[in-house]
Order: sequence, then C-alpha cells, then structure tokens
Amino acid sequence: MGEEKLVGRITHYFTRISVAVVELSDTLRVGDEIIIKGATTNLRQKVESMQIMHEPVTEAQAGQSVGLKVVDRVREGDKVYKVVEQ
Repeated sequence: MGEEKLVGRITHYFTRISVAVVELSDTLRVGDEIIIKGATTNLRQKVESMQIMHEPVTEAQAGQSVGLKVVDRVREGDKVYKVVEQ
C-alpha cells in the first residue's frame, strides 16, 4: 500500500476548472500518487500535470505553489500526502 508523507496543503480551489493550488512543504513530481485529506475530503489520484504560474512543470520543490488538476472537489486547508512505496 505504501506510507503517506505530507507534502503540502490546499490554499485555493477553482471550482469551474477543478484545479487546486497546493503550497508544497516537500518535493512533488508528475506521476506521484497523492491523497488529499480534510474534514470532508478523502481523495486519491495520480498527479497527471502541474503548473507554476501557468507554465507546465514535471517537478516542484518545497516552498513553491503549484496548480494541480484534481478529480473531485477539495477545500482550502486540506492536506496533501504523497504515497511512498516501501
């Protein structure tokens, strides 16, 4: 199953385009599997694409904010975890 490692939190969600803004506390890459958790959120998906300032990127570091397409509604303050295989 893999363990969950906190990599960031949701700071904004754009409903119309299903894009979440994630403020990263660790590295995140396209292809990573993530879990987004909150009071009413529990969502697992693969990172298909990320953007920084509307430019596509394949990797982002701690301290950066990325736009991330999400498969369902998320909320500000939700935590983002990366699934790390043992």
